[in-house]
Amino acid sequence: MSADVKAMQAEWLAAAAAMRSEDVTYDVLPIEAMRECSGLELFRKMLRGELPAPPIMQTLDIALVEAEKGRVVFQGHPARAHYNPLGSVHGGYHATLLDSCVACAVQSTLEAGQGYTTIELKINYLRALTDQVGPVRAEGKVIHVGKQIGTAEGRLFDAAGRLYAHATTTCLIFQV
Repeated sequence: MSADVKAMQAEWLAAAAAMRSEDVTYDVLPIEAMRECSGLELFRKMLRGELPAPPIMQTLDIALVEAEKGRVVFQGHPARAHYNPLGSVHGGYHATLLDSCVACAVQSTLEAGQGYTTIELKINYLRALTDQVGPVRAEGKVIHVGKQIGTAEGRLFDAAGRLYAHATTTCLIFQV
């Protein structure tokens, strides 16, 4: 492993430790927050700890680590608790990280009072994840957002840049 990869992995492990802080709260977003904040504002408030992280993040040991308009990044640390009977991380773990990053990339472009739901998610699995991989990141980027439909693409990769899966989504946009 190169020095650059080791440094990146150390940075990601530090981010993972911060994610597990006792200061992090987990709950569903208050509907008022969705009515009053743009998608990007919601993510910025989550990153500052002003809004709770969704409970699924605690369950799967994942967290929001970056958000800008049209781009959102989540980080997770695959563990033995995420294994399937075949001895690798269950594909649902990949799917959750990828669905989160691509759908939230769409959400990051929405105005206050707008919501979305995933209506299609396509994933290509490229290699198995194990608890030896270390932290992974899922980066979602918007392809197009219109009045009713948003599309985005995402990549799941490790600190060395190895790609484990990629995805696309179609989201339905509506008023909250």
